[in-house]
Amino acid sequence: MVLAQLGGSISRALQQMSNATVIDEKVLKECLNEITRALIQADVQFKLVCDMQTNIKKIVNLEDLAAGHNKRKIIQQAVFNELCKILDAGKPSFTPKKGKPSVVMFVGLQGSGKTTTCTKYAYYHQKKGWKPALVCADTFRAGAFDQLKQNATKAKIPFYGSYMESDPVKIAVDGVERFKKENCDLIIVDTSGRHKQEAALFEEMRQVSEATKPDLVIFVMDSSIGQAAFDQAQAFKQSVAVGAVIVTKMDGHAKGGGALSAVAATKSPVIFIGTGEHMDEFEVFDVKPFVSRLLGMGDWSGFMDKIHEVVPMDQQPELLQKLSEGNFTLRIMYEQFQRILKMGPISQVFSMLPEFSAELMPKGREKESQAKIKRNMTMMDSMTNEELDSSNPKIMNESRIMRIARGSGRQVREVMEMLEGYKRLAKIWSKMKGLKFPKKGDMSALSRNMNAQQMGKVLPPQTLQQIGGMGGLQRLMKQMGSAKDMMGMFGGGN
Repeated sequence: MVLAQLGGSISRALQQMSNATVIDEKVLKECLNEITRALIQADVQFKLVCDMQTNIKKIVNLEDLAAGHNKRKIIQQAVFNELCKILDAGKPSFTPKKGKPSVVMFVGLQGSGKTTTCTKYAYYHQKKGWKPALVCADTFRAGAFDQLKQNATKAKIPFYGSYMESDPVKIAVDGVERFKKENCDLIIVDTSGRHKQEAALFEEMRQVSEATKPDLVIFVMDSSIGQAAFDQAQAFKQSVAVGAVIVTKMDGHAKGGGALSAVAATKSPVIFIGTGEHMDEFEVFDVKPFVSRLLGMGDWSGFMDKIHEVVPMDQQPELLQKLSEGNFTLRIMYEQFQRILKMGPISQVFSMLPEFSAELMPKGREKESQAKIKRNMTMMDSMTNEELDSSNPKIMNESRIMRIARGSGRQVREVMEMLEGYKRLAKIWSKMKGLKFPKKGDMSALSRNMNAQQMGKVLPPQTLQQIGGMGGLQRLMKQMGSAKDMMGMFGGGN
């Protein structure tokens, strides 16, 4: 993911500081210099970086800190807060409401992925119960309507455009009126990509905005354009009332910092980030969880929200019951694989777990991991009910393994690798045996807590005692968050 290198550099700088015997001015200076270097290399605007360093120095005055203060923690928190400040516009964007028609206009540079992002935005809201529609007001780029039509058809979203009409204002107005009559509550207008030096296209953009009177104008920003993003974003903001930003191509190898720092130019919040070409590779952007994941601290609340999406409320007590029994069968593993595939891209899901190392899921390995899960599920499809429901690994003798390999069209070696991965996951699962979870909150009681200290307040005293107190809970969360014991199943690691 874009900025993963930046996150790794900052994390290493903080770790080196944490390893120092004494935290003094020299250690603090070295740490801040490393962070500054990493931010500038990632194309974050120089002024923003300088302001960040100055602010941290003001907050972390080592001479004024009384003995007993955790200097490492204070420095880490200051870095976290200042990174959040760079990315936080300080105000929310317009939020559409179901049942009430809203017009959302997309603007941005040509090649920023605007048309694809329009469809992703529509698809995201469609899954949440909205009735979206797409209007192609891009008459400048050849094939723009064909692309939007193809995307919309695939996502089963109604669309409007014209091969004959050349006036984008008329197309936009006609499309908005049509979909309002059809009771669509989210009408998305895609406009021509443009550059700040193209005065005619900017005038056209203003006309479309005046004619359709959008409730929200979203600026789509390519994460790879570097420091040029600041001037471009400012030009768009001066022409139309940009109310939100979506950053695209966050799955590439670009530096990315320039695009994120350009949020300062629009004074508008980032609301989504695009992390790939597929429809589901689209994340809601929330500053604190994003920075937390960037620094390798995980995002427990985001991870639990993902679980809420794929585990129906009526099944959550059943899942907690299985956790407390500690008997991890192949059928349970199959069910969890199904849920993981529904949760979206694997790298995105695992980046939400604390202690996850990006090195265990290198760029380019996500598709391989997805394919490996599907292969494992194919092998399990060739198992009997007795094999799937047994929690005794010894049941899988040589003849059974050979039968499973033949039935699934896989090699014996692959079946054995899958079974070894199952044993590793079963070992982690067994740590949960005997846990007594809160009756009322179910999974939501855990989703509100992002660290062991907070989760320890939710779990009953007897549960904490069963797993060895706070130390045991921290070790358990670390083990569950650590990818090393799990990645063999997903194609990552060595």
